[in-house]
Order: sequence, then C-alpha cells, then structure tokens
Amino acid sequence: MRLPQSSSRFLSTLIVVGVILTLRSQVVAQQLVCSPASVGFGSVDIGQSETQLVVLTNTGQTSATISAISSTNSNFAVSGEILPVVLAAGESAGFNVTFSPTATQWTGGQITFTSNASNPSLKLSAGGVGVRSTALSAAPESLSFGQVAVGSSSTLAVVLTNTRTWGVTLSALQTVGSEFSFKAPALPLTLNGGQSITLNVTFKPQSAGLTGGTVVITGPGVQTVPLNGTGATVAAAQLSLGTAVLNFGDVNVGSTTTLPSTLTATGGSVTVSSATSNSTQFSITGASFPLTIAAGETVQFDAVFSPSKSGTFSGSLTFSSNASDPQVSESVNGTGVTQQYSVNLSWSPSGSASIAGYNVYRGTVLGAYSRINSSLDENTAYTDSTVASGVTYYYVATTVNTSGQESGYSAALQVAVP
Repeated sequence: MRLPQSSSRFLSTLIVVGVILTLRSQVVAQQLVCSPASVGFGSVDIGQSETQLVVLTNTGQTSATISAISSTNSNFAVSGEILPVVLAAGESAGFNVTFSPTATQWTGGQITFTSNASNPSLKLSAGGVGVRSTALSAAPESLSFGQVAVGSSSTLAVVLTNTRTWGVTLSALQTVGSEFSFKAPALPLTLNGGQSITLNVTFKPQSAGLTGGTVVITGPGVQTVPLNGTGATVAAAQLSLGTAVLNFGDVNVGSTTTLPSTLTATGGSVTVSSATSNSTQFSITGASFPLTIAAGETVQFDAVFSPSKSGTFSGSLTFSSNASDPQVSESVNGTGVTQQYSVNLSWSPSGSASIAGYNVYRGTVLGAYSRINSSLDENTAYTDSTVASGVTYYYVATTVNTSGQESGYSAALQVAVP
C-alpha cells in the first residue's frame, strides 16, 4: 500500500537523523595530539637549516608509547628523543623538526608518529621554501626562553637586518603560539639596505610544560624565527641581562667604545662559566669567568665595540651558565665610520688696496703644488676638507691684484694629518 506523502517525508527524516546519529557515534577523541598541528618554515637558504619545536601530549587516561617516527620527505627530519618514548597520561614530550632545503622551491612533507595510542598514526604536515638567499637575517636565529614561572614573563630581543643593498618592505609581523607576543611597529615598514629592526619577544606561560612557537615575517616572502620556552610551576634559578640590545651607534674605525651592562641571578645562585662573542668587532671586559652570582645579586660588565673597518655590524654576546636557560644572549650592533679630517688655514691680509683675493695651493712634495680653491678667495682663511689620514701636506698661498696679476708663493706650511 502506498504511504501518504506526509508519512514518506517523516520516514525520510527519521532515516537522515539515524545516519547523523550513527556518524557522530563513530567520532573518537585523539589520545595523542601534536602542538602545533602543522609546521611552516617559510624561506630557508639552501645549504642551511631551521629547526622548530613540536610538542606531543598524551591526553588520554592510559600511557602511550611512541615507537617510530617517519618522514615522507628527506628535507624534514625529527630529533630530540630516543625511541621508544613512553608518555604517561597527561605527559608531554618535545621533538625538533628540522627543515634542510635542497632546491629553490616549496617543499612539503608529512611526519608520522607511530604509537599504541587510540590514534596509532599521528600525522604532522610540514612545509617550507628553499631559496638561494633570504632577504632578512635574524640575530639570534632562534629564541630559547628556558624555564619561566607560570604567570611570569621573560623578554628576549631578535634583530632583523635587511641583507640586501636595496630597500625591503615588511608587510606583516606576527607570532604563532598564544604564549608568545611582541609589540609590532607600524606597518608596512621599509628597511633600507643593511638597516635593522629589533623585536622584543615576550614569553608568558599560562601552564606548566614545554611549548614552541614562531615569529612570522612577511615581505618579501615569508621567514620565521623559532621560539621555545618552558612554563615552570616553581621558579628555577635564572640568569638575566640588563638590556636585550646594546646599540653603539657610530664609532670611528680604529677606535673603541664601551657600554655597560649587567648580569642578574634570580631564583637561586648561578655560575656563569663563559662569555663569548660571535663577532670579532665586539668583545666583553670587566668580568672574569667562571663567575658565581648569588640569588638577587647583579654583576656589571662592559661590552666593547672596536670596528676594524667601516660598515654596519651586528652580533650577540652569549653567556653560558648552570641556570635554567643554559645560555642567554645580548644583541649588539654598531657602525664603523672613517674619521674625517680637515685643515684650517689662515694668513695675514696684504696691505695693498688693489688686492682682489687669494689662491691656496697644496702638494704632498715640497715645491710641487696644485691650486685647491675653485674660485678666488676674498677671505684670509681657507678650510681644506679633502685631506686623507696619514698623509703630510704642504700649503702655500698667493695674492691676486685687481688686474689679475698673481704673486709668488708664500712660505710653505707643513701639515701632517693623523
């Protein structure tokens, strides 16, 4: 017997609802989860590599054992833990994913974590772009905040420098990872060739455990700066620097300028074993290592900039210690400039009323001179701003009357430029 049309609709509705209920009942929560859910590396120079942290967490009620890790692309490798790794309920483990491009193109891959969890094959997507040369350099290349008490914060600086000789425009700056942040400058922002910008990145953990993130810089292309830190329920001994960045400004080539800075221990005594600089233009004085700093105490040292040639330089001063973060770094930058010299000459005026002006001559050999004033000088003084360091010059002057007649040379004046 044919059902009424209204009954047919009702039956169809019941069938659809039944299917929906069946589908929903098949959804199973993943026991093993990865943070972040995917990894993006941006642009990385061929022959170089970049490493980002991923954290695997067992969200289930029973332990899970990670027995194998595989990658579909050899450009992506995983390290950091010796397998097998057993995660108790609620426990996490950190793994380093490294991208080492071999071609100038976008490269993607998939990393699989094999375990006995309810989701036995956890897949992590990874991607990045291989380039011949990135437009920006980051100093340091990554930021590691070490242990920071939950609810507290720690700030480290990263200096982004335009490696091109032409201007580069940054269109976007952001962080990936909710516990990392920074105050972005007004955008878009153009950096001229060799120009730098400093980002002060803050890590403020909201829960205990290891976490990773990135600073993402857009324009031109996309580049990333890896971040990592650990939220600690109890503050561990920490070593902190007085300033994140020291800017020396302009310093004459061959000269030396020092800037003071400090090291402070908190949460316990800290022994600083060594201090190093990654640039020969910068060094450290005023402190001897190894050096033990009691909790709450501060020790001063001097950062030194001694440019050996002209140009803009940047680097980092790194201090190794037994603190929760075994290494802390202070960014340094400055510009070496060539000293400019000038010679100021003056002479007594001629007593003749018919004098129209004076000419100034210069030579590096006594008796061989060339005129250096472009037009007749009516004054009895002249500044020569075209001298070079380390050269000895001889100067003479002549008078020219209103008829255009020029006198002989005056007595020569010898000047040695430092």
